[in-house]
Amino acid sequence: MTNHDEDEPQGGLDVQLAAELVAKAKAEGVSLVGPDGLLAGITKTVLQAALEAEMTEHLGYERGEHPAAPTGNHRNGSSAKTVSTEVGPVQIQVPRDRAGEFTPRIVPKHARRIAGFDEAIVSLYAKGLTTGEIRAHLAEIYQVEVSRDLISRVTDKVVEEMEAWRARPLDAVYPVVLIDALYVKIREGQVANRPVYVALGINCHGERDVLGLWVGTGGEGAKHWMTVLAELKNRGVADVCIACCDGLRGLPEAIEEIWPQATVQQCVVHLVRSSLRYASKAHWGRLTRDLRQIYTAPTEAAAEQRFTEFEAEWGDRYPAIIRLWRDAWPSFIPFLAFPAEIRKIVYTTNAIESLNARFRQATRRRGHFPTEQAALKVLYLVIRQPLKNRPNVTGRTPGWKAALNALSLHYGDRITVN
Repeated sequence: MTNHDEDEPQGGLDVQLAAELVAKAKAEGVSLVGPDGLLAGITKTVLQAALEAEMTEHLGYERGEHPAAPTGNHRNGSSAKTVSTEVGPVQIQVPRDRAGEFTPRIVPKHARRIAGFDEAIVSLYAKGLTTGEIRAHLAEIYQVEVSRDLISRVTDKVVEEMEAWRARPLDAVYPVVLIDALYVKIREGQVANRPVYVALGINCHGERDVLGLWVGTGGEGAKHWMTVLAELKNRGVADVCIACCDGLRGLPEAIEEIWPQATVQQCVVHLVRSSLRYASKAHWGRLTRDLRQIYTAPTEAAAEQRFTEFEAEWGDRYPAIIRLWRDAWPSFIPFLAFPAEIRKIVYTTNAIESLNARFRQATRRRGHFPTEQAALKVLYLVIRQPLKNRPNVTGRTPGWKAALNALSLHYGDRITVN
């Protein structure tokens, strides 16, 4: 491990100089932020120096010098301009040239915001702040007033990026695809709870990748799911080994039509949670323990025997739970054919549920969205926020090496790792 001396520059910053500037600002009663603050002053100095350097590069000689050969162009004063930065509004002097050919890059013509300011707005939007809350935050922290329209324009810039993301090519094979739904309030005519369907694929390298987002009405059937899955197939998904979902009407039939070799698996955790909705909380502990005996059974025959015992124990008290499991049994039993390594991967849609938790955090405080696109925009920003350099990947799957070996044995050459 390398030890840095306190005076050694780190990341291009002289720490001792920074400390001296802060101490001087405190002694003189100068604020760190705000229009007259220390950070604004430093930012102004840096921007001004950058503009002068750009002008020097443009003309080919330094201020105060003469060109090696007459060019017919030279410095021609400057014009004042106030720009919004992450530390507040900063007034700068933009140099001009006599020929009017100078086009600064650090502060482009007509730009009133420096790169980084827009990113701050988008970050706040992705965290669930409303337009009004973002305005208040910027006014409080940066001492800058921005309009609701400006915030909308800034966040709308991600729409084109989002649409490109929703149409991007996908891998040819996904050993596991998890499909789930969350509900958000959307006002189109009247406010209504609308499902947003999320498909998350685990590719052959164990990377979890959000494949897409679709807003539904709540009454979707096989025809709707055929359209969604055909879109994924058209984007390159030729094969899915295991499709794990939870009670979405018409989805299993659509999966079998689009990917005939896929195994459709009921999400076991959803099944257990649905069971508990019919039971008194006083019995949740015992019910969970008894149901665990069923879904951890080594074989289908053993699971059927344990379910018979469960029915004898709880059938009279909770017949709805028995009916729930009987109805789900055909889509539950494929789970029992998998070895333990695969069971761990498809046992639950928790990978999506953790994403849904972030979605809910970003959407809860908004109340409702004016349009479907507004809702999708926020959810997309949540997806891309954690890993800006790899916006589609939401993490690697724990225990993937063992699962990959088991999948290769189970599905043969359908699993390909390049």
